[in-house]
Amino acid sequence: MAAQFTIRRARSSDADEISRLIAIFAAEALMLKRTPGMVELAIDDYVVATDARGHIVGCGALKEYSPSVAEVAAIAVSRDVHGCGVGRAIVDAVEQLAMKRDIYDVFALTLQPEFFTAIGYQRVDRARYPEKIRRDCLACSRRFACNEICFAKNLRIDHADVVITSPELEHAIADQARVAA
Repeated sequence: MAAQFTIRRARSSDADEISRLIAIFAAEALMLKRTPGMVELAIDDYVVATDARGHIVGCGALKEYSPSVAEVAAIAVSRDVHGCGVGRAIVDAVEQLAMKRDIYDVFALTLQPEFFTAIGYQRVDRARYPEKIRRDCLACSRRFACNEICFAKNLRIDHADVVITSPELEHAIADQARVAA
C-alpha cells in the first residue's frame, strides 16, 4: 500500500493531534504518554507526517540532552500507514533537525528494535547516555521494569552525503536553527 504523506515541522495547533496519536500507543504500554501541554512546550522539537487531507499520521521529536547528544523520541505512526515509509521519513526529519543544531550523536529507546536496526541504528547499552537516565529514567514509573532497548547512530558518519529534499522542511529547520542560536 502506497501512502501519500508530507513531512513538516509541527505547529502549536498540532499539539492535540500529536498527543492523541501518541496516546493510542501509550494505552498499549508501547510509549510514554505525552499530554497536549507537554507536546506544546516542546513543539519546536517535533516533526509530523500529514496525509493528503492534512491529518497527522506520524510524529517524532528531537530531545536534546547536551550540546552534542539528543534522543530521537516520540516516534508514532498511525497503524493505517504502517509499512509505507512514514516512520523512516519521520526519523530522517528528526535526524536532519539534529544536524542543523550541530548534534551528531543520537539515540533512541524503543520497543521496536527491528525498525531501528533497519534504518541503520546500532544496539548500545543505555548506560552510554547518563544524561537520559538522570533526567528521565529516574522519574519514570517504568524504571524498575523498563524493557526498552537503546539504539544509537552517529549522524556525522551516516549522513555525510544526505541532502534535505523538502524545501519547506529545509526552510523550517534553518529558521529554527537561527532562533536557537
